[in-house]
Amino acid sequence: MAKKFSDLRAQMKPEARQSAEDAAQTMLAEMPLNELRQARGLSQKMLAELLHVQQPSIAKMERRTDMYLSTLRSHIEAMGGELEIVARFPDGSVKISNFADLGNSAAV
Repeated sequence: MAKKFSDLRAQMKPEARQSAEDAAQTMLAEMPLNELRQARGLSQKMLAELLHVQQPSIAKMERRTDMYLSTLRSHIEAMGGELEIVARFPDGSVKISNFADLGNSAAV
């Protein structure tokens, strides 16, 4: 007989519950573009229409490991997001501002 997740979770030790929650938050905070698109409820075809490209272009973009920042920015903005570039160091993080107007300069 199947058990309810809520019942199984209630039986977990508090430390195990916290560990599972931390792991889930890490997974939600980091994901590849295709998973991000799916999490936003968009198909490749829908995103392609928003970007005025063909669906195979979206599939190709999601497999790439290297692309222009402007391409990535367009992809993220089409999903309703905003791209920020952050450099992380042992003593803190810095948001790189050079790219803040990247999309605006192309329109000028």
